[in-house]
Amino acid sequence: MPNTVSVPNGQSTIPAPVRVPIDLSSETPHSLADVLLAENLITQPQYEEVKVKSASEGNTQESIIQSMNIVPEEKLASARAKLLGVPFINLGSTAFSPDVLNLIPRAVAERFSLIPFNYDEKTKTLSVAMSSPVDLEALQFIRQKTGMNIKSFAAAPLDVANAIFAQYRQELVGEVGLALKETEEEKETKTLDSTQIAKIISDAPIAKIVSIILDYAVTSRASDVHIEPQEDRVRVRYRIDGILYDRLSLPKRVQDAVVSRIKILSGLKIDEHRAPQDGRFNFKVGDNEADLRISVLPTVFGEKIVMRLLRKSGGIPSLSELGLVGISLRNLETMMLRPHGIIIVCGPTGSGKTTTLYSVLSRLNTTRVNILSLEDPVEYQISGVNQVQINPAVGLTFASGLRAFLRQDPNIVLVGEIRDKETTDLALQAALTGHLVFSTLHTSDAAGVLPRLLDLGAESFLLASTMNALVGQRIVRQICPACKEAYNLPPTLLREIKESLGPLFPRNPQDSIKIYKGKGCSECDGSGYLGRIGIFEVMPVSDKIAQLVLQHPDSAALEKEAIVEGMITMKQDGYLKVLSGVTSVEEVLRVAQE
Repeated sequence: MPNTVSVPNGQSTIPAPVRVPIDLSSETPHSLADVLLAENLITQPQYEEVKVKSASEGNTQESIIQSMNIVPEEKLASARAKLLGVPFINLGSTAFSPDVLNLIPRAVAERFSLIPFNYDEKTKTLSVAMSSPVDLEALQFIRQKTGMNIKSFAAAPLDVANAIFAQYRQELVGEVGLALKETEEEKETKTLDSTQIAKIISDAPIAKIVSIILDYAVTSRASDVHIEPQEDRVRVRYRIDGILYDRLSLPKRVQDAVVSRIKILSGLKIDEHRAPQDGRFNFKVGDNEADLRISVLPTVFGEKIVMRLLRKSGGIPSLSELGLVGISLRNLETMMLRPHGIIIVCGPTGSGKTTTLYSVLSRLNTTRVNILSLEDPVEYQISGVNQVQINPAVGLTFASGLRAFLRQDPNIVLVGEIRDKETTDLALQAALTGHLVFSTLHTSDAAGVLPRLLDLGAESFLLASTMNALVGQRIVRQICPACKEAYNLPPTLLREIKESLGPLFPRNPQDSIKIYKGKGCSECDGSGYLGRIGIFEVMPVSDKIAQLVLQHPDSAALEKEAIVEGMITMKQDGYLKVLSGVTSVEEVLRVAQE
């Protein structure tokens, strides 16, 4: 247990800044440089340099390390917290309760560089993130102002500044907080009968809370909203650029009313709490309109709601806008212009396969061709394309729908997903009889598609004669252009990228190669990323690869041959986008590391 110092006239405790035992290595670190060295955040030469400069210049080790720009600010703050024995918090992934922000005015938060984020009613403890978590003056001031116990957490100074800017200006937390005040009279309600529910869900405060949650989802470019009941609160998370962010924490007392309000909007049964339900409705903010798909799932703490946002504005991006460039784009464009054959896009759920296929269909969509698509569900409506949504309840599956499609005189057929042997066989037959077929498959890379189809019972000679191209893809976040900054490639990372790219690595001298990162700003809400782009690998099924398929090869053999023929792998494509300043190394490794 770390040493603590009691705050006079209160029960809160403040971790002492000294004499804290930390066992991070064989020798106990007693300085910031010791902690960073023990955690391999700096090298031994850098450690010695920091020590020498600190002693000779009379500056603190922290200021020396910051001037050398060798450790990210968040890692530096985390190391400082370990040295002081204070818990560290990443504010970028923290939910802020609307109730607690009203306890400390913005002027006070900015003066002391701190922000409250949670309140425990049982222990009457307010949790506060601070740039300087052992600032006795600040802790004493806010304890006296709030009359509560204070639990301090360390956070990176830039994170605290961004959080203050975002949360105190943010209508999501502020307006929800005001709406919650209007629901105080419902606090005593423990159980609700049908008449109470009907009254509460029509109340302006509850309707306003739901409207604010959805408004923020549309304006923040979120693809999904998660409303998750927990033991003592309701957590609201938003998936922005593929990452879930904790953005809001609602009191438990409004849970049933919020869930019922969303059910009413979706046309669902508000008295059904035991079975999953699905619904949909439209929501408009200014000129932006979104189609919301609602999924309700019973959990032990209540019903969880996930809302998928499908935007009606913005149109379908082109292949180059998705991130396809160079030889990968040329290969895909060549193969999709063939009159017959199969092109399959693969990747995990949420990797953008459907969007890629929509881009392809938009490119091929003319009055001279008949395009039919079978999807689950139809996410975007494309003018001129005959789109069908599967409905297993009435027998409309991918297999039965594809069989019906072949009697509709199609030129191009899109099958949402190949899941079984029957769909596989029908897709192959469609390609053999002169149709161009597009579909998706859940495999990790393009080379894994053919072995997977063989596992599903496809004949190798049919695959060899019908496959045009295989596309593997992932989605990475793009660096925010407003706060993008360059830095030199570290030697270890330089070697890794050189080995991966091989002859694709630029011929520049080493000292001129820079990569980029987002520092974090108000435009990107402190994340350093804004928007997403795809990384791709396109494998044309050449004569040599077709010959290999007849031998039932594994994916490694197919990938090796494709690379010899010039295929750029997903990881290589990612690294090329890193060197061009589009995304970061961390993003590429997050989605494409084997």
